[in-house]
Amino acid sequence: MNCQIISSLRVPVPPLGEQNKILEYIEAEAERLDALTGEAERAIELLTERRGALISGAVTGKIDVRRVAAEELAA
Repeated sequence: MNCQIISSLRVPVPPLGEQNKILEYIEAEAERLDALTGEAERAIELLTERRGALISGAVTGKIDVRRVAAEELAA
C-alpha cells in the first residue's frame, strides 16, 4: 500500500443531509448517555453516604441490628 493506491480507492460518502442527520443522532445519544452517567454517579454517591451512615449508626448503637443479626443466624 502506498499513497497512490490509497488515493485511487473509492469511498462511498452519504449525502450531506444524511451526514447531518447521523451527526444529530450521535450527539443526541451522547447527551442521553452523559445524563445517564451523571444519574448513576449521583446514585453511587448517595448510596455510599447512606452506607456510611448505616455503618456509623450500627457501630454507635443508634440503630439496633441485634434482631436482624439473630434472624440471619437462625436462617
